[in-house]
Amino acid sequence: MSKDVFERGLAIRKDVLGKEFVEKSFAAADDFNRPMQELVTEYCWGAVWGREDLPRKTRSMLNLAMLSCLNRPHELKTHIKGALSNGVSREEIREIFLQVAIYAGVPAGVDSFRIGRETFAELDAAKA
Repeated sequence: MSKDVFERGLAIRKDVLGKEFVEKSFAAADDFNRPMQELVTEYCWGAVWGREDLPRKTRSMLNLAMLSCLNRPHELKTHIKGALSNGVSREEIREIFLQVAIYAGVPAGVDSFRIGRETFAELDAAKA
């Protein structure tokens, strides 16, 4: 594993998803799943998110669409929060999910809207 790419990935992952979330993920890791945490951090966050050819906002928008199409609700929820921190507005998230409904099917769009509303409610409650 490249230490520089891993460290860059760790910094980006914390910046996008929140330091607490990432540290909790690593603290909960065991011998079985720690290699997956390391792989995701180095390759997803360091090697790909660390590239400068697309802004983070665009990467977040792409992730929301792909995770919606793949029906990955847990990851979608995590990346909705990350997208908001990367400057994606709730209105833009709505438009992404409408696009998903057309190109990936209405059930995928419906689920994405449900997860979005739940995530927004959690974030709003945390602010109150």
